[in-house]
Amino acid sequence: MTARAKRPAAKRAPAKGAGARRTSAKGAAVEVEVGGRRLVLKNLDKVFYPQAGFTKGDVVDYYARIAPALLPHLRDRPLTMKRYPEGVEGMSFYEKRCPPHRPEWVHTAKVWSEGNGEFIDYCVVNDLPSLVWAASLADLELHTSLSLARAVETPTTLVFDLDPGPPADVVACCDVALLVRGLLHRLELESYPKTSGSKGLQLYVPLNGRVTYDESKPFAHAVAQVLERAHPKLVVERMRKDLRVGKVLVDWSQNDPHKTTICVYSLRARPRPTVSAPVTWAEVEKAARTRRGDGLVLEARDVLRRVERKGDLFEPVLTRRQRLPGPERIERAGAR
Repeated sequence: MTARAKRPAAKRAPAKGAGARRTSAKGAAVEVEVGGRRLVLKNLDKVFYPQAGFTKGDVVDYYARIAPALLPHLRDRPLTMKRYPEGVEGMSFYEKRCPPHRPEWVHTAKVWSEGNGEFIDYCVVNDLPSLVWAASLADLELHTSLSLARAVETPTTLVFDLDPGPPADVVACCDVALLVRGLLHRLELESYPKTSGSKGLQLYVPLNGRVTYDESKPFAHAVAQVLERAHPKLVVERMRKDLRVGKVLVDWSQNDPHKTTICVYSLRARPRPTVSAPVTWAEVEKAARTRRGDGLVLEARDVLRRVERKGDLFEPVLTRRQRLPGPERIERAGAR
């Protein structure tokens, strides 16, 4: 069933007095009940996005209301939090280890870290109380693995992160996205676009099978190389900044068990509360045709309305099963 953002009281954010039962309030703290769990929410009036007047309470409200669409994409995945205690204009930090002061009902998963030489307990956000708790920690950005915690070497999806090098912009990303889609179609693969919530686009290729990173990462790299050779004035696959001016980087390197990507429906720490949101191919085509990318800048309220109307456009990423072809097919497809 397609997930839809819902507005009944049971799904509204506890910060707004809905989505949970307020049990007490004292000073700047509010005690609420979310899904049978009690939480204390503090400093809800603190402005996190000064340009938009978007508060911590608004952040909690957004995540509570988008939860029906968001939670399936978070479920069972190790979460790296990017926290902004003072809002987007203050300091921030990544947090891989699930905080020791977490409620006992927040799920965790042990994942081996090569860099640290030990297992790390990651938070796993599987339900609304856990999501509201994470938002209450000023976790504006939700960065997830492409794998489930129980199978960290097996990505459920492959991603191409399209990052424009100025003066290239999101419209140039749309041009490249259409080139990627065309090549993937010739390989009999479907892909699904979303905004990064920042400057670019991301394309997801659902797998949901037994593909390992040892297969998906070389595949993504080969696709990027083919596109760079075919369109050298537009596409670059190498990270060097001096090569990226006016071009779009097709970043294939995110297909790695040690890396994360911004989760669909996550807020971004930009001047305004933009969201990494699914878009349709028709919207990508329109932006490329009209040379206007303003329709691809989506804020929290826009995304809530879109999900109410369209459902979760990214749902196929969770369910569609696809196999990756061999490298020889990539070369042949690129030559057409």
